[in-house]
Amino acid sequence: MEQKQFQAESKRLLEMMVHSIYSQKEIFLRELISNASDAIDKIYYKALTDDSISFNKDDFYIRIEANKTDRTLTVRDTGIGMTKEELEDNLGTIAKSGSLAFKNEVKMQDGQEIIGQFGVGFYSSFMVADKVTVYTRALGSDEGFKWESDGVEGYTIEAYDKKDVGTDIIIYLKENEEEESYDDFLEEYELKSIIKKYSDFIRYPIKMDITEQRPKDDSDEELEDVIEEQTINSMIPIWRKNKQELKDEDYEAFYQDKHFGFDKPLSHLHISVDGMVRFQSILYIPEQLPFNYYSHDFEKGLELYSNGVLIMEKCADLLPDHYSFVRGIVDSEDLSLNISREILQQDRQVKLIAKNIEKKVRNHLISMLKNDRDKYEKFYEAFGRQIKFGVYNQYGANKDKLKDLLLFYSSSEEKLVTLKEYVERMSEDQEHIYYANGESHDRIEKLPQTEMVKDKGYEILYFTDEVDEFAIKMLINYDGKEFKNVSSGDLDLEDEETKKEAEKQKEEHKDLLNEMKEILGNKVKNVKLSTRLKSHPVCLSAEGGDVSIEMEKILKQMPDNQNIEATKVLEINNKHDIFQALVRAHGSDKEKVRLYTNILYNQALLIEGLPIEDPVALTNDMCKVMI
Repeated sequence: MEQKQFQAESKRLLEMMVHSIYSQKEIFLRELISNASDAIDKIYYKALTDDSISFNKDDFYIRIEANKTDRTLTVRDTGIGMTKEELEDNLGTIAKSGSLAFKNEVKMQDGQEIIGQFGVGFYSSFMVADKVTVYTRALGSDEGFKWESDGVEGYTIEAYDKKDVGTDIIIYLKENEEEESYDDFLEEYELKSIIKKYSDFIRYPIKMDITEQRPKDDSDEELEDVIEEQTINSMIPIWRKNKQELKDEDYEAFYQDKHFGFDKPLSHLHISVDGMVRFQSILYIPEQLPFNYYSHDFEKGLELYSNGVLIMEKCADLLPDHYSFVRGIVDSEDLSLNISREILQQDRQVKLIAKNIEKKVRNHLISMLKNDRDKYEKFYEAFGRQIKFGVYNQYGANKDKLKDLLLFYSSSEEKLVTLKEYVERMSEDQEHIYYANGESHDRIEKLPQTEMVKDKGYEILYFTDEVDEFAIKMLINYDGKEFKNVSSGDLDLEDEETKKEAEKQKEEHKDLLNEMKEILGNKVKNVKLSTRLKSHPVCLSAEGGDVSIEMEKILKQMPDNQNIEATKVLEINNKHDIFQALVRAHGSDKEKVRLYTNILYNQALLIEGLPIEDPVALTNDMCKVMI
């Protein structure tokens, strides 16, 4: 029996495929099952145009057989088989694809596609095999053949008396290594797991003998092992079923089966697109935030299938970061895959799919916001921060897509509101959308800076997330209305009479204010009389719109803190009793002015939640006042 050499540069190419092309050894089973499915498909397509060929789907299957004694794994199919010439062409030439040639010859019908388009998949078996033997008999032929190779020097082909049409591939597993147990590929659990993971939606039954324990006939307590043939794969993917035939329970069951989360999905989308790129998809909005969502361990991405065969477990390119919480699958016939089918050869199709998915998810969330507010608010409680991050991220590139998904707590409505709802309620004389920062709604409610805005009857949005103000700064305005922080130094809400009185008071007390500024030094840019304060004695405001006091607090907590600070102004309420005490002390008791100034400054820091520079000095100052 003559040994034939591979027609390609066999040693180097085969070594590269076995050691470099595939990322995981278990992939070999996906490849062999896909090839077996192709072989059955070919009979189906021939039957469409040849009346002499009958195709009864129930007669066709793929069978997996594990023999622990001989350490062999067999993949058997009832497909079209191969002639001697086809064995030489398809298995003798590495990277020659019989499926691709068949696809080019036959026009696909019924929307089905041949899965394998590269002749490399078969050779992935040498990642786990010392030797591979193929027994095959082609449809319409009385002859069978045996092909055998150790994957190194070449292969042999000889006649073989095979009774049935189809192909049997027998893998003789490598010896176990210290870091690799090839015997795992003989275990029922491992084989079932690989089949369910990669080939669950192959169109034909994948059968295997399964051992189960059952009570003996004559005993309720004694168990015995029973071996029976079972179909491992689901065959018909849920995303290819008619939406009208499916219930919420079906989608929830699929969510659980795929282990997308321990919760129930809050909502789902079933997408079928037939345009520039064809794909089907089922996407889920989870109910709860994954425990590792904001950690380095979290991986975004959707499961990506090509004709029902899993290509990537987490295709991150299908989701923008602001929708990274979305779980689900995408199945497309139009993907250009690389030689191993594990990596996308070009990303044009993926970009088209991703663009479509982003639009579908946004529309779904908008619809939920309009038609099921309670459910949307539940979603927003879990993932609102990610939406706000999306507004801020990439220099606001996605802000127009996301701004209508934002919700903020309202001072007047005492509930979450959209920016659109806020603007629709604005009075004619209101020029800005006002907001205030704080750790909680209760803390913001008590801020001195909110007094004047509330007295004007203006609604205030409460920002309690670190990202809130950063997102709003990137948004700049909504519907032409600019955002304004109530702690801003230029609120400009006073009437003319108040402004004139303020200028008069400023001139009258300028020496006192200058002295207070000198006492505080570079801690503040200025000390001024406040027109915004009503009942409170003091507050801090930020001059300039780049960095607010709240933003300063957040930036200082970051690892790469660059000591960025807001430009602070100390505002004093000249109608408060404490100011009258300052006036009395000015010119007669400089130490008391210093004492009062330092206490007021530290009070303002406490109100803003900023750290006291010298707590001991503050407590000493307080004691001096009490004596």
